[in-house]
Amino acid sequence: MQGWLNLPTLCHFLLPWAFTIFHKALGDPASHGGPHYLLAPIHEVIHSRRGATTTLPCILGTPPPSYKVRWSKVEPGELRETLILITNGLHARGYGALGGRARMRRGHQLDASLVIAGVRLEDEGRYRCELINGIEDESVTLTLRLEGVVFPYQPRRGRYQFNYYEAKQACEEQDGRLATYAQLYQAWTEGLDWCNAGWLLEGSVRYPVLTARAPCGGHGRPGIRSYGPRDRKRDRYDAFCFTSALAGQVFFVPGRLTLSEAHAACRRRGAMVAKVGHLYAAWKFSGLDQCDGGWLADGSVRFPITVPRPRCGGLPDPGVRSFGFPQPQQANYGTYCYSE
Repeated sequence: MQGWLNLPTLCHFLLPWAFTIFHKALGDPASHGGPHYLLAPIHEVIHSRRGATTTLPCILGTPPPSYKVRWSKVEPGELRETLILITNGLHARGYGALGGRARMRRGHQLDASLVIAGVRLEDEGRYRCELINGIEDESVTLTLRLEGVVFPYQPRRGRYQFNYYEAKQACEEQDGRLATYAQLYQAWTEGLDWCNAGWLLEGSVRYPVLTARAPCGGHGRPGIRSYGPRDRKRDRYDAFCFTSALAGQVFFVPGRLTLSEAHAACRRRGAMVAKVGHLYAAWKFSGLDQCDGGWLADGSVRFPITVPRPRCGGLPDPGVRSFGFPQPQQANYGTYCYSE
């Protein structure tokens, strides 16, 4: 029939168009808006410990003619970034407290990776490596995650005494910092079951429940129960603190000591009375197991159990047991000391 295209003619017109669409669907570089200089990281989460030296990888696939690399830390819960370091490939300049411990790795000419020495608790979080070339800026984001342990904390006065800022200070005084939600969630998966709500770094108030029960929010499903965002100045709860590996060691001094005698006993050994975070870190990372209550710096008496047994706290799971806050003049306990 005249006016209709036969099959060979139709294929002649349609095949080039179909090939173009197929080629673009597969990722033809020419179909993108411009070059992409930064390679996607192989691992987006980098694990480390306090005191270690860690590297956050950032690699260029090819260098632009002129560029700078800007490293920054994305602050949790805040719409801002803290500048760490800027380099042009030849020279680098650090900024702020973290910039003094950071340097470029420079393993090769395409290496823009950041090296952080003496990792601290506050270094955990999200980092951005941004390439600035004046035409099309690019960035990759990585997360630095510290291995550590979360512990609930309340003062001698009892439960629900801290506003957000007091909770933050209390954790720092016990060799820790306020835990993040991700840290609390991981602790819950590892067995943390706690019925008192506590502040987290993001400003929310939550508590982890493994065994649902009436006094702990009812008989619903296990999980992280949430009070949601609260007033940081007015509302009062406990704190969930996070700490990581120690540079020093914790050891037990037996005896029947008062709190002041405990301080003296540790000083004679060139040490200090351990903080709560010290004891948790020694239990977590060094396997400290001691079936004896001992004074800690905040006036509490606790002991770490790695291998549960009937006469060591009576609980079936490992953990740090607590006798609360006895009177400082009570001479019934030894002490846990910390030395670096």
